[in-house]
Amino acid sequence: MRTRCGMSWAPPPAALGFVRWREYSRLRLGNRRSHEHSTDVAFVWRAGRQGCYTVTLSLFLHSHPLQKESPMRVLLICHFPLTGSGSGVYTLNIAHALVKQGHEVVAIVPENQPVEQPGAFRVHPVYFNGATDDALDFNFPCFTTHPRSTQTFYDLTDEQLAAYEQAFRAAIEQEVRDFAPDVIHSGHLWLLSSYSADYGVPLVVTVHGTDLIGYAKAEPRFRDHALHALQAAGGIITISEENEKLVHDLFSDQAKSCTLVHNGYNSDVFYPDTCTRAEVLSELGIEGEFNKLVSFAGKFAHFKGIDVLLRGAAKYERDDVATVLAGDGELFDEMRDLADDLGLRHVFFVRNQPHDVLRRLYSNADVSLLTSRKEPFGLVMIEAMACGTPVVGSDDGGAVNVLTPECGLLFRSEDPDDLARQVRRVLDGDVTFDRAHVAADAKARFSQDGCIGKTVAVYEQAIAQALFAGAEGAR
Repeated sequence: MRTRCGMSWAPPPAALGFVRWREYSRLRLGNRRSHEHSTDVAFVWRAGRQGCYTVTLSLFLHSHPLQKESPMRVLLICHFPLTGSGSGVYTLNIAHALVKQGHEVVAIVPENQPVEQPGAFRVHPVYFNGATDDALDFNFPCFTTHPRSTQTFYDLTDEQLAAYEQAFRAAIEQEVRDFAPDVIHSGHLWLLSSYSADYGVPLVVTVHGTDLIGYAKAEPRFRDHALHALQAAGGIITISEENEKLVHDLFSDQAKSCTLVHNGYNSDVFYPDTCTRAEVLSELGIEGEFNKLVSFAGKFAHFKGIDVLLRGAAKYERDDVATVLAGDGELFDEMRDLADDLGLRHVFFVRNQPHDVLRRLYSNADVSLLTSRKEPFGLVMIEAMACGTPVVGSDDGGAVNVLTPECGLLFRSEDPDDLARQVRRVLDGDVTFDRAHVAADAKARFSQDGCIGKTVAVYEQAIAQALFAGAEGAR
């Protein structure tokens, strides 16, 4: 019997080159379950009351894939709410795609306002900033900022960090006990992934990019957690080729093999909408008639390059072109002041908008912009493409591997002159795009329903690895 952070568990017995053992159940928080069904040359992992995965095992278990026999229970954990950030929306999209396949999902997330349960899956909020009587008395921390929080991880006091850890560990322990997940999928190689590694449940971690930037500049109290999560994870997912390279550059010989699974968008939410340009502009409170529309969506943080966008807009702006910026964040007022200083007359700041409004905005835009200085992927890019909108994106980051000549153009990162040049090429018709093809290409390559199979395969790999480790430990 082994104990980890108060959780008792025992590996199955092993014999000779092949394994013969009784149907095996995880022991959650001291609650040991036993089954009398015997099986030859097979491992059975029963993490939930109904979840069951069987893998034919030899000494080389990794070469034999798991065969799913019933729905999986997946505990998703995100450092941010399910809206307002790319990683939050990523978690939301994963949850919906898993539920469509018949899996059960619970998501643990921070929140600073009351949560309305989505229905398809359950959200377990950890409350901050006075949202409830027992909420933590500070706002949820971020790597940069979030539309609903400017608190960063690096600003946390030791006392706040301890309270953060206690609150999330309590949530994880409760769900490991009550929900009994087959696998935990945590976003970011950071604190919550480290905590999740301590409960004897197979762990998969998605690296988003801001965590890698954070690791490079963080103090040991954060670095140690990132390393613990990396070493404990049974699977590491990267969302772009750039991310995968960063993992190996940062961690060198400690880096594990990664599985590239591009960000997926929700095709039930983003698709070509039939509303008119006049209707969506009116909905956003924008007056005037414009023949051309440029869109941007994202948080107002330095790395998003909104200052580059505005300086580029000063060069492509004309009376028949409206540029609409949807988003919020710590730089919102500063960027609005910059637009005034540049004399921009047709740039409109509409703050955060719900996804259905963004769909209508994208569907009526002639071009959408991704101006980030270093964007690990750029979920808003593929959401715009899903609505048929070509994208002009920075050549430093995820856009390089996403934008084909049929779907958009690249501009030199941090070069507003080149940004304006590429935008004008689209607005003036010097380069044209088949909007139906752009939408179809996005759906074929990046629909979450299409990507989820790769993610589930990583879950199965992590479960198999845990089984193999248990068998080896029993020898």
